[in-house]
Amino acid sequence: MRFSVKRNSLWSVTIDRSNIGDASEPITFDVERGAIVRLAEAIGDDQPAYADGTAAPPTFPTTFNFRLPVPSLRAIDPARFIHGEQEYEYERPLRAGDRITCVTKIADANEKETRLGTATFVVVETEGRDQAGELVFTGRATLIVR
Repeated sequence: MRFSVKRNSLWSVTIDRSNIGDASEPITFDVERGAIVRLAEAIGDDQPAYADGTAAPPTFPTTFNFRLPVPSLRAIDPARFIHGEQEYEYERPLRAGDRITCVTKIADANEKETRLGTATFVVVETEGRDQAGELVFTGRATLIVR
């Protein structure tokens, strides 16, 4: 079965190097024990610290990402995005009870030729800081905009 993507007013929006540095507003998230346990169950990770909700699995910040809109990315039809890769670098583990303030920004953007034509590869970087303002994690994702 094939699905077509209907062109609309969001189709002509593009991302390029001029968008580097565009960032979301800071948003604070509570790391809740129940959310940690649910994620650990969903991904099938039975590590004791995750199962009892005291520490979060490394991919936990992914649950924050969809609520961190970068203005220039929000203007693009979501049907044009492909998630390329994701990585996290930690200064310390996330723990239940943490209040993490996150900001997401466009760190890089480059056009590349693919078998299907030109695509823009956008690197989005998220920093998460604790209540004391200390960096807890940096997440990087590559989004492919077709």
